[in-house]
Amino acid sequence: MLRASLGLLLLWALAAQGNDNLRVAYEWREMDFKYASPDQRWSAIERGEFKPANVIPFGLEVAGHRLFVTLPRWRAGVPASLGYLDLNDTSSKMPALKPFPSWQAHSQLESEPELVSPFRVKADRCGRLWVLDSRISGVLDKTRIYGAPQLLVYDLHNDDLLRRHVLPADQVKQASLFANLAVEDSDCENSFAYAADLGNPGLVVYSWKDQESWRVQHHYFHPDPMAGNFSINGIDFQWDDGLYGLTLSKPLESGYSTLYFHPLCSNMEFAVDTGILRNKSLATSPEIYREFKVLGSRGINTQAGAEFLDPDSGVLFYTLPNLNEVACWRTATDFTHSSQSRIYMSNETLVFPSDVKVDDQKRLWVLSNQLPVFIYDELYAGSINFRILTASVKEAIENTACEIRTSPLPDIINKFGDILNTNINMKVTSGASLTGVSSLLFVGLSLLMSLRI
Repeated sequence: MLRASLGLLLLWALAAQGNDNLRVAYEWREMDFKYASPDQRWSAIERGEFKPANVIPFGLEVAGHRLFVTLPRWRAGVPASLGYLDLNDTSSKMPALKPFPSWQAHSQLESEPELVSPFRVKADRCGRLWVLDSRISGVLDKTRIYGAPQLLVYDLHNDDLLRRHVLPADQVKQASLFANLAVEDSDCENSFAYAADLGNPGLVVYSWKDQESWRVQHHYFHPDPMAGNFSINGIDFQWDDGLYGLTLSKPLESGYSTLYFHPLCSNMEFAVDTGILRNKSLATSPEIYREFKVLGSRGINTQAGAEFLDPDSGVLFYTLPNLNEVACWRTATDFTHSSQSRIYMSNETLVFPSDVKVDDQKRLWVLSNQLPVFIYDELYAGSINFRILTASVKEAIENTACEIRTSPLPDIINKFGDILNTNINMKVTSGASLTGVSSLLFVGLSLLMSLRI
């Protein structure tokens, strides 16, 4: 009995710990852009085209030496909704962003701008950048819809637009808002994109080869009405966002992948085989509900935002906005509390972690943006409001349940349990009080917490 109880206690303690190894790579009080000259920048401010207080970073991606940042047009005054910085330029921790692919692509003077308001982008292994554009500006003030949401695919070798796919009318519903994207790219000519609709929960699947898309419906895409309360750094609010977090495993033996997903307003994690989603007739069939799997619950107050699975380690990283935390789960294990760990948590540097990615150099990147303050209050331009943090995957998961350990944890717990049982029997036989036993438990637990298992 003692061994079982001790084992559960140690598993909980070890799973909960984290090294908080992430460091701040970039930070901004307000976002800025690289204009051709200071005069052009000032002219843009005077005309109201650039209002620094209204620009907030949301999504990120790394491709080569460029780190891309999306800047959705929540309010007026966002001159470019997608930009990038040069990772090779270490002259500043507050770099101005260069618009991607050009200033002209973001011009609001056009009746149909190339780019309006993307929330997420994804670089694939084929040298392409996929951009999911909501085409809605002014969500928080004067809303303008430029058309149906679109997928734009750029060639990262020369930044040319390779393809534009506008979602058909029957795949866009009332209140639709497409805010997340995953790309299955094991075959460059037969790639698939998965776009999450959080406003009217659904999933749109796009085939690069066939140049068509279809919409998938499932109850698991919907928010949990019991998980809509948020409290972040003193700001309390309710959301009802559906399908949000999306990430893909590396290809399975079948050639397909596992799509992991969750609604934003939910404590649950789900999964489905992409072989189901890529089959248009099956994916749009009412019989599809049997193919979706419930992985489990993260626990109370663990609504998750963005997520990303590192294919090499098999570790799935996810953000926990309500806790200002980034956590992980090693997908080779069951989805239990003991198989998940905190990676980083801070009520100062990680207020509302908005996006998380792993690049091809095995570096973890996390963006925090204080979104609730931006929406419901006001950001103070005199303090740091936005940060991008990073660490190697190895450093990030060190001493957590996501680390691949050389010694099995249960064996160590059992050995420690044997030692405790021996000492407890000796104490009881000698008539000693339980104070010594408690001290031994505390010392043993502290020792295990300090070891790299």
